[in-house]
Amino acid sequence: MEELLIPLSFFLAIFGMVYLYLSTRNKERLALIEKGADASIFMRGKSYTAPIWKVIILNLALLLMGIGIGTFIASILDNYTTLDEDAVYPATIFFMAGVGLFIGFNMTKNLDKE
Repeated sequence: MEELLIPLSFFLAIFGMVYLYLSTRNKERLALIEKGADASIFMRGKSYTAPIWKVIILNLALLLMGIGIGTFIASILDNYTTLDEDAVYPATIFFMAGVGLFIGFNMTKNLDKE
């Protein structure tokens, strides 16, 4: 019985969050329309953003490059310093992956400006 409760509660929690998000968004839009606001304000943000596939590919590529560079730097640090191997590899890989994602975030902002 316990094996069933965990996935069930997980999906119920996701359903609850999606339901609350959609119902709140609908109520906000109805309130704005009742006040006389133009319905085009809901579509304005979508026309100025970059396509999502470009953002995903850019961030994924920079993440994987960051992991590769992090592994390479960790290997160099492991061979030429007295640092502990168990600490150098995860720290360098996560740091460089984070740097890659940060660069991807800034490049995504530049895609939106074009």
